[in-house]
This record gives sequence, C-alpha cells and structure tokens, in this order.
Amino acid sequence: MKTGGIVRRRKRDVHRELGYAALLEEVRARGFHLVECGDQYLIICDDAHLLVHC
Repeated sequence: MKTGGIVRRRKRDVHRELGYAALLEEVRARGFHLVECGDQYLIICDDAHLLVHC
C-alpha cells in the first residue's frame, strides 16, 4: 500500500474477516497508525509523527 492515505473499516467487518490482532500486527509492521472511533477503525497510512489537536 502506498503511504499518505486513510483507510476506514467497520470494526464488525475487521473482527469477522481478519481479526483485530492480525490488523494490528499489519499496521505495526508498516509503521502506520490505527485509530478507533465509534464503530470504525481508521488506518492512517503514514509513519510520520501523529498529533491529535482535539
């Protein structure tokens, strides 16, 4: 996957199709960021420092 994009996936779909542990392992392996918001996982496809403002 290229860097710089954002991927959004429903938590329900991740747990059913892949599993949270596998998702987390892949995100870490790529140096990306994983954010959980409501019923969604947001994968920030960039290894740069992440700062949340509010």
